[in-house]
Amino acid sequence: MAYLNVTRLNKHYGQTQVFQDIDFTAEEGEFVTLLGPSGCGKSTLLRCLAGLTPVDSGHILLQGQDLVPLAPQKRGIGMVFQSYALFPNMTVEGNVAFGLKMQKLAAGQIGLRVQEALALVELSDLAKRYPHQLSGGQCQRVALARSLVTRPRLLLLDEPLSALDARIRKHLREQIRRIQRELNLTAIFVTHDQEEALTLSDRIVLMNKGPDRAERRCGNPVYPAGGRFRRRFYRQL
Repeated sequence: MAYLNVTRLNKHYGQTQVFQDIDFTAEEGEFVTLLGPSGCGKSTLLRCLAGLTPVDSGHILLQGQDLVPLAPQKRGIGMVFQSYALFPNMTVEGNVAFGLKMQKLAAGQIGLRVQEALALVELSDLAKRYPHQLSGGQCQRVALARSLVTRPRLLLLDEPLSALDARIRKHLREQIRRIQRELNLTAIFVTHDQEEALTLSDRIVLMNKGPDRAERRCGNPVYPAGGRFRRRFYRQL
């Protein structure tokens, strides 16, 4: 069985179907990107994986464990949002330490793990600063460190680069991929940017509104025989 196995996942908001019968897998240490147009349910799917939004039906198996009945804090998942979601009244190290304090780890252990996480994202020298003193790219690296410090089983990234300028995006993209490989993390990344998807991914899952979906394993594409949506996807990539 795959490290992450999502089967027949469905989500509605009232009469509106967000996604239907979603199936995809991720192997341990694999970087999988969900690519698709706005409104196809990519971000909602990530929130469902994290437990922040309940699913209507289906299964999410992580290392053979069904996550659907579990509360978010019991899933072992780290998530990075587009909006950073940092606490403005906390320093960089305070933001990174927050999740560990909620887990009631010993102060010494928290300090060591915060130092490790900040070193990974190359922000050790900014530990005492506040979010308003940082650039957008630095804020996103703090958000990444906060997700990594809990040592998640799965890392979710919801368009974390979309608010940044091109130069910073390129640098942070490289940094995310380096860290993911270094830690052998399984990561699910959401974007609408094809270049970003191709640069980062081991595999791309293209989402569309409704059940239509296509996959490409980067570096070794297999082209499906039919489907206008799938053919257009492979032409574009």
